[in-house]
Amino acid sequence: MAFSGYCMGAAMIGALALAPAAAAKVVDQSDVGFTVAHTAQVAATPTDVWKMLRMPESWWSKDHSWSGDAANFWLDSQAGGCFCEKLPDTGAGVGSVQHARVLFSKPGQLLRLSGAFGPLQGEALTGTLTIQIKKTATGSALRFDYVVGGYMRFKVADIAPAVDKVIGEQLLGLANALGGALPPTRDEKAAEKPKEETPAAKKEPGLDAAVADLVGEEVKPAPDAGR
Repeated sequence: MAFSGYCMGAAMIGALALAPAAAAKVVDQSDVGFTVAHTAQVAATPTDVWKMLRMPESWWSKDHSWSGDAANFWLDSQAGGCFCEKLPDTGAGVGSVQHARVLFSKPGQLLRLSGAFGPLQGEALTGTLTIQIKKTATGSALRFDYVVGGYMRFKVADIAPAVDKVIGEQLLGLANALGGALPPTRDEKAAEKPKEETPAAKKEPGLDAAVADLVGEEVKPAPDAGR
């Protein structure tokens, strides 16, 4: 992913000034792809999260658009639906961009999109963004997992951290649109420490307790031999 106009440049592989929504990391990477994961908690019900999720114009960053205006985004949240963007008429007609296509839609629980975002679109890549929602005592736990694989002309070691930060920015935008990410509790802070915890937390150190079990079957670390 890139920035204004989705241009690929030095800023793409440089550091982004971004406060983490909660927990974030490049889960794994190899010569042919990578996985990034971000989590957050919000004081909103899963129903309200789902309503906001269906309105990317309200939370997806305009800096990660082709038109420079988030108002041009739209999302059809049914299977086969498009996460798309309208491109303004420059004299030859109105254009459009498909960012991703909906693979799985379970209101209030899970939305899965298939799409290689930004400059990744021009490579021979597949990208799968899984957005999970789980009800908690204080609202909802959210998790974004983006898995990218295939052939690309970028170096994975350079592009994975940059994509990680951009995906984190989108989750932060969603959390902010829902009132802001909740600060971690004492138990969540403890879950980030490298000690004996739940099996899910062991697989994904750094994830807070409320979202560790969201991993389930959704994210499986690549075999050691492939790293």
